[in-house]
Amino acid sequence: MSVKRCVVKINYLIFKLLKSPRGIFILACWTFILFIAVSYLIVSFNNDPYKVDKPYIYIEPLTSYYRFQHGQVKRDWHDLVQIERESKRSGPGEQGLGVELKPEEQIAAQKIFQENKHNGYVSDKIARDRSLPDTRPAGCKSKLYLSELPTVSVIIPFHNEVLSTLTRTIHSVFNRSPPELLKEVILVNDYSDKEHCYGPLEKYIAEYFDVNKVKLLVMSKRSGLMWARLAGARAAAGDVLVFMDCHTEANVNWLPPLIEPIALNYKTCVCPYIDVISSSNYAYGSAGKGTRGVFNWQFYYEFLPLRPGDQKDETDPFQSPVMMGCVFAISAKFFWELGGYDTGMEIWGGEQYELSFKVWLCHGVQLDAPCSRVGHLYRPRPFLSSINTTYDYAHRNYKRVAEVWMDEYAQNVYEKDPDEWYPLDFGDVSFMKNIKQKLKCKPFKYFLEVVAPDMLEKFPPHEHDVFASGAIQSVANPNLCIDTLGARSGQSIGVYHCKSPFNLTKIHARQMFLLRRHRDIYVELSNNECFDIVHGTVSLFHCQFNQGNQYFRYNLDTQQIMCGPKRDKLCMEVNMSTKLIITALCDENKVLQKWKWGFVNTTMLKNWNEYGKPIMDMIENEDVRRENY
Repeated sequence: MSVKRCVVKINYLIFKLLKSPRGIFILACWTFILFIAVSYLIVSFNNDPYKVDKPYIYIEPLTSYYRFQHGQVKRDWHDLVQIERESKRSGPGEQGLGVELKPEEQIAAQKIFQENKHNGYVSDKIARDRSLPDTRPAGCKSKLYLSELPTVSVIIPFHNEVLSTLTRTIHSVFNRSPPELLKEVILVNDYSDKEHCYGPLEKYIAEYFDVNKVKLLVMSKRSGLMWARLAGARAAAGDVLVFMDCHTEANVNWLPPLIEPIALNYKTCVCPYIDVISSSNYAYGSAGKGTRGVFNWQFYYEFLPLRPGDQKDETDPFQSPVMMGCVFAISAKFFWELGGYDTGMEIWGGEQYELSFKVWLCHGVQLDAPCSRVGHLYRPRPFLSSINTTYDYAHRNYKRVAEVWMDEYAQNVYEKDPDEWYPLDFGDVSFMKNIKQKLKCKPFKYFLEVVAPDMLEKFPPHEHDVFASGAIQSVANPNLCIDTLGARSGQSIGVYHCKSPFNLTKIHARQMFLLRRHRDIYVELSNNECFDIVHGTVSLFHCQFNQGNQYFRYNLDTQQIMCGPKRDKLCMEVNMSTKLIITALCDENKVLQKWKWGFVNTTMLKNWNEYGKPIMDMIENEDVRRENY
């Protein structure tokens, strides 16, 4: 039969059906079915997990938790049998203890450490379902949570991860999650080139886990953290998405406190407390007390203390402006309303800022849950190796975040390093700007004034009214200036040839310092590093804003930099043999203790107690007032 005759035949059947009400009904039904089928095919093709560069079309499932009303009855979700079983375990790494290696094992361990940036040799010695200490506040043990909670898809991207470390992450999720809440675990293999990430991993999964609850995706090329997470999110069927790094361990009863706030309000993003797993011996340690995450204007992650009223008691979730990003939960519905991750961002960097800003500015809330604990093994930039790029993708990602969400405040970032930021091509951000407009998101001013109102005080975009600034030149040898010497946190600093001995206000990354209103000496262009007194030497340490070992003063008359409480009478001195900066008893006649700043604010220094933040040491404060120093 020719095509023409087929068309004529179909037209005849349609006109015949249209002659009767029953025929019209049948035709309408078939049209509807055809429409549904075609739409399903289009959506399925578009939403393929591997098509991460395409916008995801989210259709809320008919069985979605948020389509139904739920009771407010609460229950104890603790698995007492599992807790009792783990309490009796002993062996290497059990109860979260670290493993110490014999001298003959150190060489083999060092090679593995260099390759993976953590001690995979130690990991292999520890049971993959090891027991952990309960690091929660005591009140969490009696805490009840809603008896009806949404289901969860746990998404774990990985690239060349040590098999024992990766499978320990999976074990911790299965062993410490209520089965009725754990919909699935989605593993996203980001194009690993290690054999154990394929056959051996699949064999292990088949042997130890419910294969009906495990999905394994394999990326066709090296994609990086964000795209791997997006692939997992596109494949997820749970009401809530939990993103986890592949070197983490979920602790006791971690899931109910993590997802209950999301059950109550789907526009909530929740992070657990992140405990610390040692990269050298796998010891599991508590995160300690809660802090609120923020950032400084160089896009480094920072912490602020909790404010009065943030918690009624230590078990309550509290608001946090910026997530750490290694583990968090968010409803699939809200995640896709926000557009997921910006698909124009690549590989690694900036994703926690982008999502945090979107949550807060687009009518959501972000919480930290003290009763949910997950250990995280910190290692240097896990997604950087084996990714070949010809551009600075991290700064490009940050600039995309700034351009879309930070409004006029983006200039505060760019002005920190104009030569780096202004010429940088950040690509097309129209999709995310359309999301921002569609959701009627708030301006970034709301974030600074309402969400993190104390951030600007601790991390101002511009340091105004500093006591002194610039390079710090040795009077004993004017060719030498204080230099960070590339030191990391906790390492000593010293002196080095002055970069600009005749212009001490000129900015050089390792020789630019500020004696700030906080009464500390801040390293300009650093990751919030300050001078700190450690065992009689001056070292770098994260700025604490509480003075103490980071309390410094400059005496205009004697040119000495005094450190610590005034009653200790300690001054900074250069050790000419080691070229390190040490502390010694102040001696006005000792030229090794004399320093010249690039700029000094004479008025502020002469009225030390009238400017800047309050002096926290009460004895020091009285000394200053009494001596009018």
